[in-house]
Amino acid sequence: MGFRCGIVGLPNVGKSTLFNALTETQAAQAANYPFCTIEPNVGQVGVPDPRLDALAEIAGSAKIIPTQLSFVDIAGLVRGASKGEGLGNQFLGNIREVDAIIHVLRCFENDDIQHVDNKVDPIADADTVETELLLSDLESLEKRVPAAQKKATQGDKEAKIVASVLGQALDLLRDGKPARLTQPKDEDEARVFAQAQLITAKPVLYVCNVEEEAAAEGNAFSARVFEKAKAEGASAVIVSAAIEAELTGMDMEDRMVFLEEMGLAEAGLARIIRAGYELLELLTFFTVGPKEARAWTVHKGAKAPEAAGTIHSDMQRGFIRAETIAYPDFIACKGEAGAKEAGKFRQEGKEYVVADGDVMHFRFNV
Repeated sequence: MGFRCGIVGLPNVGKSTLFNALTETQAAQAANYPFCTIEPNVGQVGVPDPRLDALAEIAGSAKIIPTQLSFVDIAGLVRGASKGEGLGNQFLGNIREVDAIIHVLRCFENDDIQHVDNKVDPIADADTVETELLLSDLESLEKRVPAAQKKATQGDKEAKIVASVLGQALDLLRDGKPARLTQPKDEDEARVFAQAQLITAKPVLYVCNVEEEAAAEGNAFSARVFEKAKAEGASAVIVSAAIEAELTGMDMEDRMVFLEEMGLAEAGLARIIRAGYELLELLTFFTVGPKEARAWTVHKGAKAPEAAGTIHSDMQRGFIRAETIAYPDFIACKGEAGAKEAGKFRQEGKEYVVADGDVMHFRFNV
């Protein structure tokens, strides 16, 4: 199961620099002019999780395989994108394909780096992007909802569902509010709402790109973004793309020394991934053995068969049971044998809801 986070924002806010640093590649061309990223670049990032290392050490695993997130660096958006300005149509098409939006906002002054509006104002920048996304969704629903309402009056059951849930989203958009505030009342409405692929229905994480000196505590610009995020019930993190770029290529020891000198406990990557996980409501479970220790990702609330399906569809189709040990028990008992002796080894059925940190082995038959 892949989870894709789209990195968006106005041109020259640090999107491509951040993408390069996060994925430790130079796949995205970072340059001081608009539209330097013409095609969306995709980078796979391993999710740092110290629990995986601890499990591998106990099990003597030959390989350690973290779970991954995909970061998609999407071309910069400008005012009028919803009407096709700049690379608007391409931008909007690419962003519809991601699971969550990481909205990078420029929170630093630098006369050497051109701003598309010739001023640094992260709230205005956010409003520019959000307005274009709202207008795109609004245009889409103003065509679809009346057609669904017409069919609904003729007795079409599916059209009634579409008219109800997308009509609610349309009212929100007309009020200048994102579609994510829509509240489907049942599974059918939730299905229709998800299928609509509305851009403003996607969860958003604001990333405040600050100067190096403000990486630890932020600055006045980032404080305003955090206020905005709090008012919206959204999330925000502080990152210095310049620092992340400097960390690229350093070994772990040098990284830790550099971060300490900057007053930071961890790299921005870890903060963004952790916030991204919370944004997407994900959790991690593990499979552990002598060959490999591996982390897997599922949505919160996933049941055991769904977790098995992330490994292989046959496991979900022929699911029998899940043999499960909670992470703290696996560590305290120093492995599976100790957990069994201590009565911490459980056999769970199809209705078991996976807990974060579960160490699991699946029994199946196809």
